[in-house]
Amino acid sequence: MGVRPPQQGDDEVPDTVAFGIAALDEHLDQAEVQFPATQRELLDALGDPEIPYDAAGNTLSLSEALDNTHVSNFETKQNLMNALHPVFEARRQAANGSLVGQLRSLLPF
Repeated sequence: MGVRPPQQGDDEVPDTVAFGIAALDEHLDQAEVQFPATQRELLDALGDPEIPYDAAGNTLSLSEALDNTHVSNFETKQNLMNALHPVFEARRQAANGSLVGQLRSLLPF
């Protein structure tokens, strides 16, 4: 997923902020990961990056996200994304349900 950051009053078109599987996809493209891949191979290739799971910039380590999939081997990139999407989405929803998340959603920044 990705969203546009808030406008700062300038006419320049802002970049998007990638989070969840879209942010992970950027890491995968940079590392040129080969599939099928195990969790260990993914972590060896990518390190253990902190992946933002919402537009506010809250993050989750890749290792923790992978642990929450309960899958050890990913045949394709799409299998990896399908397994991780619910993990990031659950974390995003939990953050939005918190008092701080609710306050952030009301503020324009």
